[in-house]
Amino acid sequence: MWRRFALTFALLVLVVSADAQRRTRELVRHDNVVIETIAEGQGRLIVLLPSLGRDTEELDPWAAQIADAGFRVLRPRPRGFGRSSGPMDGLTLHDFAKDIAAVIGHENAGPAIVAGHAYGHFVAKMTATDFPQYVRAVALVAASQKNINSHVRAWLAIATNPKQPEAERIKHLQLVFFAPGHDPRPWLTGFDPVVQRSQEVARDTTPQAVYWNAGTAPLLDLQAEHDPYRPHSTRNQLIEEFGASRVTVVVIPNASHALPVENPKPAAEAIVVYAKKLSRSH
Repeated sequence: MWRRFALTFALLVLVVSADAQRRTRELVRHDNVVIETIAEGQGRLIVLLPSLGRDTEELDPWAAQIADAGFRVLRPRPRGFGRSSGPMDGLTLHDFAKDIAAVIGHENAGPAIVAGHAYGHFVAKMTATDFPQYVRAVALVAASQKNINSHVRAWLAIATNPKQPEAERIKHLQLVFFAPGHDPRPWLTGFDPVVQRSQEVARDTTPQAVYWNAGTAPLLDLQAEHDPYRPHSTRNQLIEEFGASRVTVVVIPNASHALPVENPKPAAEAIVVYAKKLSRSH
């Protein structure tokens, strides 16, 4: 029995060690900004950007599945998380786009598919607009419709506010982020109020018309079945605006606005299929 336990423990150590060796962290600097970047895998570049006020560390399962499919996955941690630092006041989406461009440029491995989850899709679009040489395509992951319903933003404000009663937060986390039957309580934590405020200001002070088109990059519109930010009536909104030759729509069932966290496997598979199709076309 002892030998069996020792063998099991040794195998576990090997698995953990291999995983730790596969995932690395590096500091990327530009101007007076430092961006800690989590990297794993080998192949064409895919960059993952997190939701509003949240860190890329929670995207571990999503990133691992994409890397295992044969891609190099980079996760820049937003300013204010980990060792990422830089000015936080008076920013626009252009500033955050510079952070992402610096990470892609530092990798020196060609343009990337930039996948922005929820708030991250604003930064992904801005990066494609300002730095088209670094962006092969943009994956809009649980992105909002063009004109966001004010009541959904009101729900978000309650869901992310630690001063609200926990029961109210759970109720509104469920409404905004999680599909029926999924537990929203893990997201009672993880929102950084300083980061969130900085990101909201950057979004609200950057005119939508500046970033909305994402330059001319191909677009994967990865929607969640139950996402209040994307009612069923808006399923084909981007196809109607930009055309089916540029936009690919995929709807993931059993998920809401927290898509790559609550249902990472199909979210990863959709990006992998799309990325491989892009690779074959060029």
